[in-house]
Amino acid sequence: MASLQLRSSFPFRTPTWTSNPPTGRSSLRVRCSAVPPNRRYSVTLLPGDGIGPEVISVAKDVLSLSASLEGIALQFEEMRVGGAAIDADGVPLPEETLSVAKQSDAVLLGAIGGYKWDTNVRDLKPETGLLKLRAGLGVFANLRPATVLPQLVDSSTLKREVAEGVDIMVVRELTGGIYFGNPRGFGKNDNGEDIGFNTEVYAASEIDRIAHIAFETARKRRGRLCSVDKANVLEASVLWRKRVTNVASEYPDVQLSHMYVDNAAMQLVRDPKQFDTIVTNNIFGDILSDEASMITGSIGMLPSASLGESGPGLFEPIHGSAPDIAGQDKANPLATVLSAAMLLRYGLGEENAAKRIEDAVLETLDKGFRTGDIFSAGKVLVGCRRMGEEVLKSVGSQISAMARS
Repeated sequence: MASLQLRSSFPFRTPTWTSNPPTGRSSLRVRCSAVPPNRRYSVTLLPGDGIGPEVISVAKDVLSLSASLEGIALQFEEMRVGGAAIDADGVPLPEETLSVAKQSDAVLLGAIGGYKWDTNVRDLKPETGLLKLRAGLGVFANLRPATVLPQLVDSSTLKREVAEGVDIMVVRELTGGIYFGNPRGFGKNDNGEDIGFNTEVYAASEIDRIAHIAFETARKRRGRLCSVDKANVLEASVLWRKRVTNVASEYPDVQLSHMYVDNAAMQLVRDPKQFDTIVTNNIFGDILSDEASMITGSIGMLPSASLGESGPGLFEPIHGSAPDIAGQDKANPLATVLSAAMLLRYGLGEENAAKRIEDAVLETLDKGFRTGDIFSAGKVLVGCRRMGEEVLKSVGSQISAMARS
């Protein structure tokens, strides 16, 4: 069985428990076989919009069961964000949601957005809620792994010899750059034409802290870091390259290279195995991480972790809300399930429980179960709920293995 372990690269914190143990279906189902709880955490669930509620429901069950086998009790509190919050509360991120999230030990997000809110003004767009959530939690480092699993290598649109063995970690700066920079807005140019403008701006401290995370990540992987910028055109990228190069002196064991973003986009398709760890700014990371995800065969397979210097991390699949298939039991829940594994590893420091989830996902794929986005001839086509049930069975089978040992 191939390893799906996402190598840890961020210092774990020790969360505090503030609530009672959960009483959800998963924990009840394994209560007799699981280890008695000796560690307790609170997790905020943000289902969001579209397929978000479907995939979060699956991930919650898998997270509960896997945690219980390691003597971990989880309490979940579900809150609104995105379009669901706009409809119910009039804003994309209610103050109560942010408050509950900040007081929890980790946050698991489904997806936000949909056609219904596309024409809203910026302050009332679901995406604004997500940006405010990231800023409110202070999560500046977004870790997005893109690993081609042996079971899914033929799902990649690239040739087998190009895709096989790809294992990339994209470290994206998440709270700076053009998405947050000022000034921004609309106006008129000298000819009286309407214009829209945004500002790409980074402070040295913002670059330094994401660079340190990237070097630490590369150090725990294969020791190679590629910093992606556009320093031949953008002043913000000139500073980016200078600061990353300065930080490199503290990591002599990591090989640093630089690449312009247009070349990086091309190289990811031409020869993705040349990359180990990539660090880049907010907008480039947004684009390149989605490109890297398709090398793996489906954006529905890839998790992410967003981490800060303190407080809870934010864990979410990188796919969108997919309103076209929402409510049809067609969504692939595995990206959210694997985000739950990252939550355990990076957010709570619970390595064994994280690996239980990852092993269960691999076992489920080994058995041939596939949602529509990763389906191929000879496999078993299943929906979101069935895929979740099969992963739960694989996690549950570990109870028998524990008993035999």
